[in-house]
Amino acid sequence: MNVLQTVNVKGPYNFDGILDRLSIDPLNEVNLAERTVRVPLIIEGEPNVAIVKGIGTTENPKFIIEGSIDDQTIKRLAHILQWDVPLTDIHQHFLTTDLKEIFEQHMGTPLVLDFDPYRTLIKCIIHQQLNMSFAHTLTERFVKQFGFEKEGVFFYPPPETAANITEEELREMQFSGRKAQYIIGIAKVIAEGQLDLDALAEKSDDEVMSSLIKLRGVGPWTVQNFLMFGLGRKNLFPMADIGIQNAIKKLYNLERKPTIEEMEQYKKAWEPYLSYASLYLWRSIE
Repeated sequence: MNVLQTVNVKGPYNFDGILDRLSIDPLNEVNLAERTVRVPLIIEGEPNVAIVKGIGTTENPKFIIEGSIDDQTIKRLAHILQWDVPLTDIHQHFLTTDLKEIFEQHMGTPLVLDFDPYRTLIKCIIHQQLNMSFAHTLTERFVKQFGFEKEGVFFYPPPETAANITEEELREMQFSGRKAQYIIGIAKVIAEGQLDLDALAEKSDDEVMSSLIKLRGVGPWTVQNFLMFGLGRKNLFPMADIGIQNAIKKLYNLERKPTIEEMEQYKKAWEPYLSYASLYLWRSIE
């Protein structure tokens, strides 16, 4: 049964900034004018779509949730949209750093997660070493060919489906042979029960790194992105990320990309909220 539920969130919380960032991915069903996003959820193995509509302001955030809603759905949405993470202390911390202007410009932007950890991991694999535009194109081809649609929202193909895709099918979509092997291999590991992504939420960052780095095709950049956007960890700074390098180059008016040593120095002042530093640096160049 379709129901409506109102949710109040402690501000600051910049929902319009969230929608703007979500709209970059063509697979996300975002309506900027109506201030809505349709969120694909897998609840107890069943697909569900929740419509989240912003009706408040950055200072006083308020939302209407529409769909087949129960307590588990609301809890999952709160985790994805980070409604339960107060941003005031994080914002105040960065007002004393070189990121002050960026944080003032994008005040109240939370670290919104991907819609489920499996989606995060597969998306990271597809996006590796590609420019953003082609990465989104390739991901869209993959999901629309092998995934499924419900209420106007596309769901990624579940591991059981992706495990049976052939390398040739992916190569026809312009995947490299190696990347095709990575995606199929990871899907098989999950489908066969050798890896439980949901269980990683209870592990430390180092334990998650140890679990995922064993997978073929998964390196530190992928794990760091998984920790940030799959699990919502607060202190990750993927220094190998081209976007972060370009944002720092712009921030400090450098003539070249920063060195690892320079980035190590810059990030000291941003701890223990490096994930937010990463997010706001990305926002500064998007």
